[in-house]
Amino acid sequence: MHSGIAFAPGTTRAADGPFSHPKSVVVFDLDGVIVDSFPVMREAFTIAYAEVIGDGKAPFEEYERHLGRYFPDIMKLMGLPLEMEGPFVRESYRLADRVPLFAGVTSLLEELRERGFRTAIATGKAGARARHLLDTLGVLHHFDHVLGSDEVARAKPAPDIVLRALELLGARPEDAMMVGDAVTDIAAARAAGVDTVAALWGECDAAELLAAAPDAVLHRPSELLALCPAVADIV
Repeated sequence: MHSGIAFAPGTTRAADGPFSHPKSVVVFDLDGVIVDSFPVMREAFTIAYAEVIGDGKAPFEEYERHLGRYFPDIMKLMGLPLEMEGPFVRESYRLADRVPLFAGVTSLLEELRERGFRTAIATGKAGARARHLLDTLGVLHHFDHVLGSDEVARAKPAPDIVLRALELLGARPEDAMMVGDAVTDIAAARAAGVDTVAALWGECDAAELLAAAPDAVLHRPSELLALCPAVADIV
């Protein structure tokens, strides 16, 4: 996989930035963007499946295809019992200290603060679990707000969670970009009127994500800084 930032065909670049309107807000997805949670997620899902369903291979690959959505919604899509949520959440909390940040994320978040950016998390996870994980990792304070799918009326791919983040930040859609690793992230951001950035450094389906035509494509967290000139320089 090559390095560097790619832009969608026809992307407008302002003189002082890559988008048609300068940005001051970054909304991040969590899993696969900030944290490398898939190994722990796989283990938690496998334990929950064995506990609730019994024998057989847990269909984690199918579960992965729906990531970005709220867990109960994924269960409905997969035809699995909602009772899986209890053990899945329990194991996710138990294993939280084994979830690493992606390399370069902490320095990225620190630099965004230095440049005057406000940041939020908009995740398919429940809000309390997302905040617990980020607190465990010591980076919760880097985000102005952390929102989970249980804290809005409709989870991604609906725009509700992105719009709520903007509301809490007092920002307009054109002020923000959304960084995600799933088609649901792109869909939610686009429906909210927010520019979209695809993160390809995790276990995402790159072909599917690129087919959603994000406005920009990144291959490592540090590349985001090229899209984020200091707010004081662009206002």
